[in-house]
Amino acid sequence: MKISPKIALEKLSAQDSPFLALFEHGSLSVEIYKPEKVDLQQPHSRDEIYVVVSGSGEFLNGDKRTSFSPGDFLFVPAGVEHRFENFTDDFATWVIFYGPEGGEKDS
Repeated sequence: MKISPKIALEKLSAQDSPFLALFEHGSLSVEIYKPEKVDLQQPHSRDEIYVVVSGSGEFLNGDKRTSFSPGDFLFVPAGVEHRFENFTDDFATWVIFYGPEGGEKDS
């Protein structure tokens, strides 16, 4: 299975939504996400990974803020408030949800 960022963003542009689910397998769900100007998402019920496709900005993950750029990997545990801020117009990211509701527990 292969989904390129270009094809994913083309499919997303045909939608009236900042995200589009592209692949599911078991507990795994892969989306493309491209918010415009403001990221309005709320905490999610499952663990989540972002892999930045394009653009740059700042990422708020709980009480931690970090900068991001293409290729960066960002992890958010289930239930943690998070959002992208001060991002460039070309910002887009893969979103990967996995695991059980409530997230996986640390060992």
